Amino acid sequence: MTALAMEKVSDTNFGVFVNLIEKLAEYEKLLPPDADARERLAADALGEHPKYEAYLGKTGDTAFGYVTFYFTYSTFLARPTLYLEDIFVCEEYRGQGLGRAMLEFCRKVARDRGCGRMEWMVLDWNLPAIRFYEKTGARRLPWYVYRLDHDQL
Repeated sequence: MTALAMEKVSDTNFGVFVNLIEKLAEYEKLLPPDADARERLAADALGEHPKYEAYLGKTGDTAFGYVTFYFTYSTFLARPTLYLEDIFVCEEYRGQGLGRAMLEFCRKVARDRGCGRMEWMVLDWNLPAIRFYEKTGARRLPWYVYRLDHDQL
């Protein structure tokens, strides 16, 4: 496995982070963040009270991917839940164990912060990701995800 470093997203590397988000949007066939969304991403990660945390996965000076997460709370466990919003590895770096190392980084954060669990979603068509997660011991839950979009709020 290639050596991995996790670097917190900051003012100095924020452009690299946004570029990786754009690559994920392309992979998922979604529109990338527009200029207003990029401003909110910066404010929400780098402000005084961050709404989420973001880390670049790096080998040497090269950022090959990123993770973003935030915390929710389980009333049944009476513990926080680390909610993994994004985990992304650029295609040319896949298959080297870097995604597994990034997921382990998130697991360690969850353990260190006293979480009772860690959760995320995966698109039903993304079979490589599903296979990857199931190899790490993750299991699919029998829950349906519902959403109200901004216009419906």
